[in-house]
Amino acid sequence: MSVQPSAQEELLEKLLDAAARGHVTQVTSMLSHVPSLINQAGNSGWTALMLAARHGHYPVVEELLSHGCDKFSVNASSQTAYDIAKFWGHRHISNLLGRTDDGCLRVLPGSDLVPQENYFGRETLDRLSAKRTDKEWMEVRQKDADTVYLLFSSLSPMVSCSEGDGTEETKLCRFRYEAVRDLLQKPATVLVFLGVERRKTPSSSSSSSSSPQTQEISKEPPAWFAVGTDEDAAELLKRCREKNCLFPKTPNRDLLKLSEEEAGVVAQARSVLAWHSRYSFCPTCGSSTRLEEGGHKRSCLNSDCRSLRGVHNTCYPRVDPVVIMLVIHPDGNQCLLGRKKIFPVGMFSCLAGFIEPGETMEEAVRREVEEESGVKVGPVQYVSCQPWPMPSSLMIGCLSVAISTDIRVDENEIEEARWFPRQQVIDSLFRAESPTFTVPPRQTIAHQLIRHWIGINSNL
Repeated sequence: MSVQPSAQEELLEKLLDAAARGHVTQVTSMLSHVPSLINQAGNSGWTALMLAARHGHYPVVEELLSHGCDKFSVNASSQTAYDIAKFWGHRHISNLLGRTDDGCLRVLPGSDLVPQENYFGRETLDRLSAKRTDKEWMEVRQKDADTVYLLFSSLSPMVSCSEGDGTEETKLCRFRYEAVRDLLQKPATVLVFLGVERRKTPSSSSSSSSSPQTQEISKEPPAWFAVGTDEDAAELLKRCREKNCLFPKTPNRDLLKLSEEEAGVVAQARSVLAWHSRYSFCPTCGSSTRLEEGGHKRSCLNSDCRSLRGVHNTCYPRVDPVVIMLVIHPDGNQCLLGRKKIFPVGMFSCLAGFIEPGETMEEAVRREVEEESGVKVGPVQYVSCQPWPMPSSLMIGCLSVAISTDIRVDENEIEEARWFPRQQVIDSLFRAESPTFTVPPRQTIAHQLIRHWIGINSNL
């Protein structure tokens, strides 16, 4: 339906008025004719969802959500519809807006804000860890015609790049068994079972009288494997039939171009392959090791090695816990951000550091902040976490409150640290065309922590 700009504005005002009055039938009718209005804001900067949340119209909010409206949109005061509903006491609406996609209500301690799902954290595969020890099942799945293989060279996955609508799209190159069969037979190849695709429909039990459609549903979903090889990268690229295939050279930047679904797969695959590249020999006695459990374990070939007795963390892929924290000024209206020399010009981020053995998450936050900036921290609150496969970290995101404000930067750790006023941070995130500083991209947990702080401190 073609609508002139003036008519578009008139229709938008009617939609916003209907949402504010709670007229669900009118809202539904208008969206069926002009669906593009759903996330548009009026002169006040408020969307239909915000107005419905403000006036407590649950059916309208429910209808807008069913049409796929963006519940994370913010108005000029950086309020989401959730913030507005909570402030005006419409708890039934804030609960509805606070639910995750699977219908569960996750409430963060002390803030009642639902964290956004972090990049690299989406689980699109069922890992089926119980199947890793079933060698017969694993061999059958490796040869299955539907099984997906991802090729890695120097820990980088083969991807294809294409351009469309002015944006660059990066996708994982997917191979079948016959295309990688020769690689799997080479001793130096590392094969990691990643899991099977999650079913979108309930499975049905097959029987002799089942129809072809039922049998198709009953068939096990495709398995995914990661293949790490030391074969020449140029030769590997010749195996791909897609155009513009490559192995990313700068993973910290290039892997952020994948879709959320594929990024989660790469997080698992790259971390496990990185572990194999560093632990080909037993860390306990130095002997050679063999791969077991679908690539999720290495066992020492020395029968006398003490790593074969009991459970040892040298036998399984390691995960390095890292705290990353946004430090809030005692006045509640500023946050502490720092920058390293390797950062792009003008970019500041949250402080971060590894958790040491025998150290709690909270103490690691306090120690790292003081070491890097000289600022002392009191209360610490966990927000959310993010796998970071460079090579195998788990970023544990926290908010913390400073109990001192003087900054003394350790130049061996960071180049600079500053207190940034809340409004300046908002401008950097949402408004300014030429901000005074930039924050890390949305795929990083640092970005999400900053947005989280802005959300819980909205001026309602």
